[in-house]
Amino acid sequence: MAKTGVWMLAAAVGCMMIAGQRLAAFPLDGSQTVLPASTELNEDALLKPREAFHSEFNRGHKSYLVNLGDLAFNSPDILGGVARQAGMSCGTCHVNGANNAKFYMPKMSGHPGTFDTTGPLFNPKADNLIFDPVRIPSLRGARFLSPYGHDGRIASLRDFVHNVIVNEFAGPEPSPAMLDAILAYIQDIDFLANPNLGPGGRLTPVAMDSEKRGEALFFKPFPHNAELSCATCHVPSGAFVDHQQHDIGSGGLFKTPTLLNANYNAPYFHDGRFDSYEQVVAYFNHGFNLGLSEADQQDLVAYLQAAGAGAASNENEGYLATMKELNDFSNALGTAIANHDKDVIALAVDTIGGELRDLTEQYPDHKDTSVSADSLGQRMIARQALKEQVITLRRIGMAAAEDRFEDATADFGIYRERMTVAVPTALYNAEDWSLFNRGVHDAHYTALRQALASRQKRQ
Repeated sequence: MAKTGVWMLAAAVGCMMIAGQRLAAFPLDGSQTVLPASTELNEDALLKPREAFHSEFNRGHKSYLVNLGDLAFNSPDILGGVARQAGMSCGTCHVNGANNAKFYMPKMSGHPGTFDTTGPLFNPKADNLIFDPVRIPSLRGARFLSPYGHDGRIASLRDFVHNVIVNEFAGPEPSPAMLDAILAYIQDIDFLANPNLGPGGRLTPVAMDSEKRGEALFFKPFPHNAELSCATCHVPSGAFVDHQQHDIGSGGLFKTPTLLNANYNAPYFHDGRFDSYEQVVAYFNHGFNLGLSEADQQDLVAYLQAAGAGAASNENEGYLATMKELNDFSNALGTAIANHDKDVIALAVDTIGGELRDLTEQYPDHKDTSVSADSLGQRMIARQALKEQVITLRRIGMAAAEDRFEDATADFGIYRERMTVAVPTALYNAEDWSLFNRGVHDAHYTALRQALASRQKRQ
């Protein structure tokens, strides 16, 4: 699900997002946004990390608190200043709770997938006057990975989340209830299941020989310190962490990162200096005088790849995945209406409305000549169905603000009924001509790049 807007061709000449008045942060050129020029948010990705929830696995559904936290996590309203103006949310950096390896912001990122959390852009008061970007972490399995922050400076996940919102992104002080919700959401995000690992985090008997040799090396004591091995810090039976900070010669004390699902967590090290396991293994081999041969290093990499795997790591960014998330958010809205909770209703109406507007732009209008004109009718039906939902949400918000909760309840019933049949049908009928289709997607962005290049030549 696009978290900060999907960009239509008109964005190239400076259009605002429809009905939301959020400044669009275009991923190919930042000149139309409050973000630095050439910011890359990876908004045009057709694959997104799959989100696995502990509660869905055990109970078959998420709680109201988890859905509310998911909603808040993907709402720009939680943050402040520049981030909110740009339509950014926590989900911009942590896509579906994973990391965003392609995130890049000039003067705030050292490499793609890194970000300076104490830089001047989002909260000048938090600026430490040092350019020190850190890797954007995945939040999968975060409940097992204390302490928090790359240097492990914060023991509590709750305190860490509060710090990110208020200090790093200048957001308003969140209520205790909202913090509870965001915390519940993050703690519900599971590691992806790894069929390569059995009890105690050890490889299963069907592992390849190279992986087994690599596992043996992982447990082998270091030549110059028999008390140390890779497994000393990355404890397989403990989610491959030891909850400690260590100086491994990379610039200070940093906490041990998990190896679970690490295949999808590149770049590696606290500052994202390495792009591959091969580079990481070579660093340790040299820095700790491990004496590993080229074959040994390849075996160790094979083991890391086996230990860092996860089932079905990505999912297609199609209308079905989008509808599921919207329905989860709508569940939180329905409960808030029943509870007459105006603050949550306002947050939900704004956030869901923004997501619907983003989804609308996945179905290009008549201005986009890169899409076959024969499909315009289906695309316009899809766009209209989504716009009607945005209007209905506004009515819900206004009714709740005026204490007309019966009206809000009635409009919410209309909204949910449309989301059951009418909207999915309209989206399905137009999907072949949407930006979810690879051919349409590529033609759209090719035309957009050409328009940007032409505009830049005229400047």
